[in-house]
Amino acid sequence: MHNRINRSCCFLIGFALLLLVGCGARHDADEKYVLVSANIHLPYWQAAGAGFIQAASQMKVHAEFVGPETYDPKAEQAEFERVVKTKPSGILVAPANPELMRADIDAAIAAGIPVITMDADSPASKRLIFIGTNSYQAGVMGAKVAAKEMHGKGNVVVFTMPGQTNLDDRLRGYRDTFASSPQIKIARVVDIAGNPRVAFDTASQIVGKEKDKVDAFVCLEALAGKEVAEVLTRYNVKDKTILAMDTDPETLDWIKKGVIAATIAQKPYTMSYVGLTMLDNLHHNPPLSLQKDWTADPVAPIPAFIDTGAALVDKSSVDTFLAAQQSAAGSHK
Repeated sequence: MHNRINRSCCFLIGFALLLLVGCGARHDADEKYVLVSANIHLPYWQAAGAGFIQAASQMKVHAEFVGPETYDPKAEQAEFERVVKTKPSGILVAPANPELMRADIDAAIAAGIPVITMDADSPASKRLIFIGTNSYQAGVMGAKVAAKEMHGKGNVVVFTMPGQTNLDDRLRGYRDTFASSPQIKIARVVDIAGNPRVAFDTASQIVGKEKDKVDAFVCLEALAGKEVAEVLTRYNVKDKTILAMDTDPETLDWIKKGVIAATIAQKPYTMSYVGLTMLDNLHHNPPLSLQKDWTADPVAPIPAFIDTGAALVDKSSVDTFLAAQQSAAGSHK
């Protein structure tokens, strides 16, 4: 079954990429697509923006990458509302708060604007497709490494942002996997609210007062891992496990140094690249209704979910990952 799912996802992505071939001539001069994020300055979102702009360049359409410069769900919502008023040909959005964005996504769909979510979903909205990582499986992947590093026992502190669907799914993956190791306990879940300082200060407090009570730090988003690594290094603590998320340069450097055990690499470039091709197809070949729930339709013209995949990066694979990353960056210059 897993192989069949992977083949189906590969087919869908391959189909989307084929839409790029020879499609420049069919576009109107005012055709425009927009990617909306909640924190555009993060390396993760810079990679997503690059994928979006690259696809737009190849298709010869206008594209914008917009959103607040620091984590701010309400500012993201305001930017989404502004974008809808400009009547773009399609919107790709990563909802930091799925319920906050729900009515706005539905309003865009009602106005005839195709909306696809990426990275984080708003599943109760009328968005057409979700493109991103299978976050539950990413949590399972990280939990297996953590359990091995902890030798099947110990207390875990989790850094996250509750309410964001992808992070909640990752935490569920960790919890379910840890259930088979009853001596591993999630002692505390910390909401960093998009602020890396919260992760730094909390880790400092733990190292200063509760060091013997915590064995591992699990970071479900990109900001916390490097902060925890910095704290443990400053205090010369060497017997704790850190699991990170995403592949910004500082995180990879801490893996090379052996401070972070591993991180989960996602594909934000691929998410946005494929997202734009799918939006373009929805604009030129719309389904009978944008407002229909296609998920239960056995002959739906669009998929409900496109899994772009994830990979584990640890000390044994970080150099290979960096080499591949640099090679990819060179090929897109």
